[in-house]
Amino acid sequence: MARIAVGGFQHETNTFAPVKATLETFEEPDGWPGLTRGMALFDVFTGINIPLAGFLDQIDGRAHELLPLLWASATPSAQVTQHAYETIMGAMLDDLCAAAPVDAVFLDLHGAMVSEHLDDGEGDILARVREAIGPGALLVASIDLHANVSAQMVATADAMIGYRTYPHIDMAGTGARCAVLLEELLSGRPRLRHAFRQIPFMIPLTAQCTDLEPAASLMNQTAAAEDSAVRTVSFALGFPPADIPDCGPSVFAYGDDPLRLGAVINELHDAVVAAESLFDTTFYDIDEAIEKAAKCDRDGPVILADTQDNPGAGGNADTVALLRGLLRYDVEGSALGIFYDPEVAAKAQAAGTGSTIDVALGAKSGFPGETPLVHRFIVEQIGDGCFTAPGPYFGGALMELGPMARLRAGNVQIVLASRKEQAADRAMFEHVGLDPARQRILCLKSSVHFRADLGPLASDILIVVAPGPNAADPARLHYRKLRSSIRRVTA
Repeated sequence: MARIAVGGFQHETNTFAPVKATLETFEEPDGWPGLTRGMALFDVFTGINIPLAGFLDQIDGRAHELLPLLWASATPSAQVTQHAYETIMGAMLDDLCAAAPVDAVFLDLHGAMVSEHLDDGEGDILARVREAIGPGALLVASIDLHANVSAQMVATADAMIGYRTYPHIDMAGTGARCAVLLEELLSGRPRLRHAFRQIPFMIPLTAQCTDLEPAASLMNQTAAAEDSAVRTVSFALGFPPADIPDCGPSVFAYGDDPLRLGAVINELHDAVVAAESLFDTTFYDIDEAIEKAAKCDRDGPVILADTQDNPGAGGNADTVALLRGLLRYDVEGSALGIFYDPEVAAKAQAAGTGSTIDVALGAKSGFPGETPLVHRFIVEQIGDGCFTAPGPYFGGALMELGPMARLRAGNVQIVLASRKEQAADRAMFEHVGLDPARQRILCLKSSVHFRADLGPLASDILIVVAPGPNAADPARLHYRKLRSSIRRVTA
């Protein structure tokens, strides 16, 4: 019986965003559980779309002793504070030392964490865990498709396996793949070798969707490269808004034969480079998008993706320029969500359904050029923010978004919450009585994850360039640390 320690520490860091991740933001639940430690992991992480849940479901608990560490994540933002990082890492390492000796560790990581004092968060996490468990124990990790992978990460782990879908509907599945590989290694398979190459250009987030080309075909090629000798191959498309040397896409693999691994990675690298010009996205300004949506005569809402204020990529979901545009055009059946403003949500809750409130909405995160929208709204419905999100991205996770409200001004409705979470599930709107399928224009604070559950409703999807810190075009970002060998391609 092997002793396997399990845990996770996730953050996707936008170093250009205005607000940092504190310890409190890791402790507070939102779309995912708050910081969870010890035996509670086995209860909290059941049946949801998280790698740790998939790992626990797949691993043979009768054949192994599972030792819980902790799991923590925070909504993407600017850097993780040094205090938060060291507090969480200290607790994880304390739990790991208390569990010693262990035969293996599984970690549910992101791969794009930057702290105030570390550019390569996951490289440091893996190094500290490796030092704690020694060279003889196995160390396997899952990482996000948007990981900015470093050579240290690849070399320190016995294996890392990346998601293959964006929207990330395979997070639990990736954890399950980690469990299968770890059990192979525990059964006596020789330690794996690795190969790794970085891609020489940036890929905008909105062009990374694996439902679209060229990412779809490249991910199929990635999966097809695996066999009994090349055990796992990953293509990480990177997280562009991170000013660190290793920002950008990469390909990596683990297996038995170094020459074969190198050949597989070189072939995949060359295929990605050959597809560079195909990673293309059409962007619309606010007026173009609303006018185009208003003229659409097909069934289903036109979705306007407010990618630059996506809280899933470091935005604060509170810029108001797109909302001002909706109010200016006042197209019947217009809606926007999920807007983040706990102050206005509290006022709506206090006033109650059917009341009229005069508020200064949004623009409280301090994004340059944005000022609050001073306006009168009718409170259409309120909610406590606690509900299940059954769509394929959240996979049945319990949402805890704090007090919520649906406001209306003219023909425009706004769904707002007290905690940040990108609009990626119909239940987030239905909780306060808005049916997204019945809207004519549906503006979403999201880049791609909405496509899993809300995308099938759409008659068209338009990517809107409205204010926010998640620059849609990496060429517009002012990097200082980025390696000189990577191109910031204009989308």
